[in-house]
Amino acid sequence: MVVRRWRGLPVIILFFYVHSVFSQVSQTDHWETVVFAGQQWHYFVGTEQPPSNWNQPDFDAGGWAEGPGGFGYGDDDDGTVIPKTLSVYLRIVFNVVDRAVISQVVLSMDYDDGFVAYLNGVEMARVGVGSPGETPAFDQPANVDHEADLYRGQTPPGFELDPEVIDQILNNGENVLAIEVHNRALNSSDLSSNAFLSFGISDQSHHYQDPPEWFEPPFKLESSNLPIVVIDTHGQNIPDDPRIVADMGIIYNGPGQRNYMTDPFNDYEGKISIEIRGESSMMFPKKSYRLETQDSLGNNNNVSLIDMPEENDWILYAPYSDKSLIRNALTFRLGNELGRWAPRTRFCELILNGDYQGVYLLMEKIKRDKNRVDIAKLKPEDLSGDELTGGYILRIDKTDPDDPPGFTSNPTPQLPGVKSIYFQYYDPKEPELAPEQKEYIKDKIEKFESVLSSYGFSSRTDGYVKYIDVPSFIDFMLINEVGKNVDAYIFSTYLYKKKDSNGGKIVMGPLWDFNLAYGNVDYHENSQYAPGWIYNDTYRVYWFRRLMEDNNFANQSKCRWEELRENILNKEHISYLIDSMVTVLDEAQERNFKRWPVLGEYVWPNQFVGNTYQEEVAWLKHWIAERLIWMNARMPGNCSSWINAAEEPLEECNAEVFPNPFTESTSVRLNAEPGSLVQVEITDISGRRIRTLAEKTAQKQTGRFSILWDGRDGQKTPVRPGLYFVIVYINGERAHTLKVIRR
Repeated sequence: MVVRRWRGLPVIILFFYVHSVFSQVSQTDHWETVVFAGQQWHYFVGTEQPPSNWNQPDFDAGGWAEGPGGFGYGDDDDGTVIPKTLSVYLRIVFNVVDRAVISQVVLSMDYDDGFVAYLNGVEMARVGVGSPGETPAFDQPANVDHEADLYRGQTPPGFELDPEVIDQILNNGENVLAIEVHNRALNSSDLSSNAFLSFGISDQSHHYQDPPEWFEPPFKLESSNLPIVVIDTHGQNIPDDPRIVADMGIIYNGPGQRNYMTDPFNDYEGKISIEIRGESSMMFPKKSYRLETQDSLGNNNNVSLIDMPEENDWILYAPYSDKSLIRNALTFRLGNELGRWAPRTRFCELILNGDYQGVYLLMEKIKRDKNRVDIAKLKPEDLSGDELTGGYILRIDKTDPDDPPGFTSNPTPQLPGVKSIYFQYYDPKEPELAPEQKEYIKDKIEKFESVLSSYGFSSRTDGYVKYIDVPSFIDFMLINEVGKNVDAYIFSTYLYKKKDSNGGKIVMGPLWDFNLAYGNVDYHENSQYAPGWIYNDTYRVYWFRRLMEDNNFANQSKCRWEELRENILNKEHISYLIDSMVTVLDEAQERNFKRWPVLGEYVWPNQFVGNTYQEEVAWLKHWIAERLIWMNARMPGNCSSWINAAEEPLEECNAEVFPNPFTESTSVRLNAEPGSLVQVEITDISGRRIRTLAEKTAQKQTGRFSILWDGRDGQKTPVRPGLYFVIVYINGERAHTLKVIRR
């Protein structure tokens, strides 16, 4: 049996029958309700375990009390008030006139805090009480804290029976709906149980009553301007862990084309393994999923999904508390525009076991890959030399029991009042790492932290610059500060290290998890409002607080900020990105909020609650605009100091750039001893490498050397107008740094 739910908190469902999402079932002409909460029910307050057959049709409930529903206390929504209890058991008999015309069956359940529902003794739906098929004890508390909906003027969640099994569950004549409701705690201030059973009728016959005014039939998606992702678990519940095998199809007719549920799966059709993912978001009814595309034998199957590069690990992220639906997509897009890899994203709509789930964001999972975090693959046998030095991806995050193992850094010295940092082995995972590899990356982190904690941490030769990729730290900090991400520098924080032969420094990123950024939080004052710096919070990873004590780092950050605020982090550009995403979502967001009616309602941890989608988007844009104004006025550092310092030559080589400024191309001219190895690099204002121009030997007896720059980056794309640095290396030593302006 498959039960579908389109509103409410997490539901654990027991499945008995295989189900196809494209099953041909009778069309519904209209809806009628056969069971109302206010009818007479038999009930039993859970002072002891009821008989094992209490939910079966043949059970004699004559010895139970009888009264009008609902049953509970504390919220003035009870037809029968009962004593404080951990559980109450309910039964009602109803008659089916003609099951052949019943095309759909829906249980609307208003409850506080958890429940299990049975139809003729068969489990229909379960929320927050034990596991599927398990018989809860009468004194077993619910494991969720769910407030009833009806007394607050809201619509209760609905649970749909698979239409294909209606004839196997319902009987013509007498049937029994049985429900056990469990409270969170015996001393809880309230308990609620209001149940309604409704039928979709396939013809024009009328045998029951009109549904309540608030009743909404389950939504059926017909077409979308977004790609449609369809997942069929074949009757399996999707757990937190381990993954289950399911089928997935994607309907995507290309950019700008409409996608219909009647179209064939043309972007992907095949096997996946899937599990629920997330931390705090696990409590939301709209679930996020981690999935892996597989071949028929269960092996990894690298494929391109919705025009994203081939891979096998993907995330289906479910925006729920973020009612703009775009905070993650917006942040990752900004990260990409900064020249950093951040997960690519595609908006889509999800159908899970025939149940419309709303707007989702299909995203790339963070992992080592040539199209993702492009670092060398660390093999078990890489135990020495350059092979040992990379690549590693580490994560700083919550330390739940099922999280990846890791290590605690213990630098010497350690700054007073600074807490040790726990690093999780993310990729490779801990079981895949040899002891030598674990020791290497731990030692590398501790050496960096030891230098960072030392008196001479700012030295340009022996300080932190030896260990970290400074531009990546600056970009990471600026994006987190623009969003005032409540989790910044403490949770969902990633860093990686390439091989020494490929740079070898610690790189900050990729960006991840910004659903609680841009003011979407009510429990941390510094994250709520435009003023203030997140990196200054003392309980976060101290690296950025310490780095900003160095004038050189602060000055570079200031330069990078001044560059970005003219384009990528400009208010007009961010508003443009928001508007473009909102335009794409204009149609689908209406369906999403019918499926999940949270507009105008507080969802943890909303600071702002808009009554419409447009209000949510307008508030987001206003918050970002205020934040940018504050940062523009108060960004620490002095950009001119950094530029002037960068001009100081370390060795006389009479270098010049001509013409300067330039529009199309310019030449770098310098003196070098005959036979010298000369290399010229172009970087942006933050120090991020744009292009390596040449690596040649100066042959002429005069030693005068000239290299042409065509104004393009390493991908042969013209660079934006602005200020750039030309760094000259002779025989591996930095000889001179000059400024050049592209008009």
